[in-house]
Amino acid sequence: MFQLGKTIVSEDIIEKDFVCNLSACKGACCIDGDAGAPLDLDETKIIESIYPKVKPFLRQEGIDEIEKQGTFITTEDGEFETPLINGADCAYVIFDDKNTALCAIEEAYNQGEVDWKKPVSCHLYPVRVKDYTEFSAVNYHKWHICDVACTLGEELQVPIYKFVKEALVRKFGEDWYSELEKVAAKLKS
Repeated sequence: MFQLGKTIVSEDIIEKDFVCNLSACKGACCIDGDAGAPLDLDETKIIESIYPKVKPFLRQEGIDEIEKQGTFITTEDGEFETPLINGADCAYVIFDDKNTALCAIEEAYNQGEVDWKKPVSCHLYPVRVKDYTEFSAVNYHKWHICDVACTLGEELQVPIYKFVKEALVRKFGEDWYSELEKVAAKLKS
């Protein structure tokens, strides 16, 4: 672990390789698990405001759950998440013609309907950020469904921090990312 500003960062994001392999995993991270995508308070407001523009991209099952549960839910711990369909799929999941799970919010973004790509927690994956009072912990979340992404990352020699560069910059800023690159260069040498 090392500190960058008000973050404590795991070396795993520098030392481990990762490149999503959607053709192999079919977007399993969006349909497996027992929780929705983590959201921060600002994101709950964004999702609420863009929902009318995202709705046309959604499956009926997603619309039904969102209209029943809300555009987001609050967990017993007071955390915010995207709602799930029958405790599995994220309510915002859609499928392409190859049955790969995609994000309806991102599809609306790609088609110019909204100017918000998707929850930052999804954009950052496999990096997870946990906010505490004095700092944020930045960690690699190892999940067996992403083994093919680890294999592809190793083949292509792409460390996690480079794979999620855009998301890390979105979350922490260009200066933070530049400092991360400096730490990575020192660790690699």
